[in-house]
Amino acid sequence: MAPKSRHGSSRNPMASNEPETSVLPDEEQPLLEISVSKSGWRKNMMVNVTRDKVDVILLLCYIITGLLDSAAISTWGSFVSMQTGNTVYIGLGLAAPSESQRWIKSGVALMSFCIGSFCFSRFHRFFMPCRRWVLCASFIAQMCFTIAAAAILTWGPTSANEKDDIGWNVLVPIALVSFQSCGQAVASRALKYNALTSVVLTSLYCDLFSDAELFMLHNSDRNRRISAPVLLLLGAIAGGLVAHSPIGTAGALWIAAGLKLGVVFSWYSWPAVED
Repeated sequence: MAPKSRHGSSRNPMASNEPETSVLPDEEQPLLEISVSKSGWRKNMMVNVTRDKVDVILLLCYIITGLLDSAAISTWGSFVSMQTGNTVYIGLGLAAPSESQRWIKSGVALMSFCIGSFCFSRFHRFFMPCRRWVLCASFIAQMCFTIAAAAILTWGPTSANEKDDIGWNVLVPIALVSFQSCGQAVASRALKYNALTSVVLTSLYCDLFSDAELFMLHNSDRNRRISAPVLLLLGAIAGGLVAHSPIGTAGALWIAAGLKLGVVFSWYSWPAVED
């Protein structure tokens, strides 16, 4: 029979030999789970994405380029991504500056694109080019600039003739979209797919038809060179249709912003480089 204590309760002598287990209070459990979750998320964002099959994302960016450029040409008469055309428009404008205001818009687009290239390239270079969070942040910034331009067109003042107008409600959206459009080209450089800039086609056509293995069954370079202009063409058709629809160029910009968000999710879920 177990001995009783002073207070009359029986005490099991074997109780002192049982190992003590510490149980965390229930209110501390979720805090630990959140901490572990944040740690895993941070680790996931700090890795480099693999280059395997990443050309698929870069090729899809050609759709965005076609969408934006065709809508911009239809509405403003200038490019926002393809700066070769803008350079020609600037030359024509300087030759006959009184004939059209298009050269001013092209100049704004070209200058904004150059400034954007300067900023995006240094951002990638400073924070590691292929880091997951860097790629996500780059395309989030592109999306935000596109949204800002779409918001101006949606809720800002309207112009009677946007192709001839050079007011702030025309020049600012052109500058914003042109600034962000170089981000895709910089990303392609960071990922070592220098040919898939999504802002140049002439060199792709040259490389495609000068390829010594053009008619080989397996030729990934050729396949990319074919896919790029086809996807840009599809984007251009879509952009033209949207620009002439009731939602207009603003709708094309909102769609482009949504596609940019899709690219952000793609970078977030893309496989990492194996250690």
